Amino acid sequence: MTHGPELAVHHLDDTALELVHRGRPLATYVHSPGEVQLESPRPYLHPVRTLGGELVTVFRPEDHVWHKGISLSLPHVGPHNFWGGPTFVRGEGYRQLPNNGSMLHESFARVDGDGEAHVVEDLLWRAEHEGSTGPVVVRERRELGATVPADDAWVLTFRTRLTNVSGGALDIGSPTTHGRENAGYGGLFWRGPMSFTGGTVLAPGRAGTEELRGERAPWMGFTGEHAEGRASTVLFVDDDANPHHPPQWFVRSDPFACVNPAPFFSEEVAFPDGATLELAYAVVVADRAADPDRAAALADLGGAALAAQGSA
Repeated sequence: MTHGPELAVHHLDDTALELVHRGRPLATYVHSPGEVQLESPRPYLHPVRTLGGELVTVFRPEDHVWHKGISLSLPHVGPHNFWGGPTFVRGEGYRQLPNNGSMLHESFARVDGDGEAHVVEDLLWRAEHEGSTGPVVVRERRELGATVPADDAWVLTFRTRLTNVSGGALDIGSPTTHGRENAGYGGLFWRGPMSFTGGTVLAPGRAGTEELRGERAPWMGFTGEHAEGRASTVLFVDDDANPHHPPQWFVRSDPFACVNPAPFFSEEVAFPDGATLELAYAVVVADRAADPDRAAALADLGGAALAAQGSA
């Protein structure tokens, strides 16, 4: 994670890193989780907090135990499920298949936490094999960054390079590309706390709820409430070099809060053997509610963080 003398990152233990700002935790990155194979074990960020200390993520909610804070989650990578739980099968609906893969931490190429915070990580994506991990199908180089460009908002940047080493095509899709209407989830996915249910989805020039699912936009966000009327905003910015930019978005307000820029929403992205796919996002975590005007300003902060990291 990167930038600024007020930021630092350190190892909590052998399984997680913690990003702190002025000594206060902003996010925990669990790189080596211990979940069962059914949940497609993979790294995630939780808890994630605003600069003011408000919690804006949830972990293993009862309705979908494979939803974990902010994580890269892909339900259809060729025959593999790196999302967790059942797989949507055309003409059959959801079925629990022996295909729940794992994104496994291999090593850190860089962890800087003395005044700056920067993480570069290598991961191996393994297929499921008899209820456990099987052969490597994808190698990943992941980079996380963070900046604090305002007194009420900080920005997480997420970049990844995925290389198909499976020996065959692993075209990436979603339940929608496999036949389920308007369910194109997959990619960098945020699940908000239960108190955010019924909150507001934000898009360029618009504020709404479920009707914005599937819309294309360079950014989208969500404003939700905590106890006693306090509110926070989480907003994603899609890098303009990502496939199918501007993407369709998988967003929900009811029965739960989520935001997911979904480049594979209604059209698969080809991922042939030996190919490398790059994705980049900014996630702006802000105190207080936002309307479309404030959301646009937050999106500018996220875009600036992506541009700065890309030129570093």
